[in-house]
Amino acid sequence: MARSVTSMAEARFAAAQKKAKRALTEVEKARQEVAKRTAKLRALRLAKEAADKQEAEAAAKAKPAAKPKPKPKKAPAPRTRIY
Repeated sequence: MARSVTSMAEARFAAAQKKAKRALTEVEKARQEVAKRTAKLRALRLAKEAADKQEAEAAAKAKPAAKPKPKPKKAPAPRTRIY
């Protein structure tokens, strides 16, 4: 006997639901991979920034404080005569 229209529609609806669920899980998996990669890169960047900061502080401590150079004096402005 042929299946009724209702049962065929229900079968199509179930297949569409299954396909949509599978697509959502794939999207979620991709989103999680991106988040994982972003977290890894962020951790690497923060570690590098911390290492750079420590190197800069060590270099600043190793250098003696430089004396500021004296500013050259400006020559006085020429006087103008008013007649």
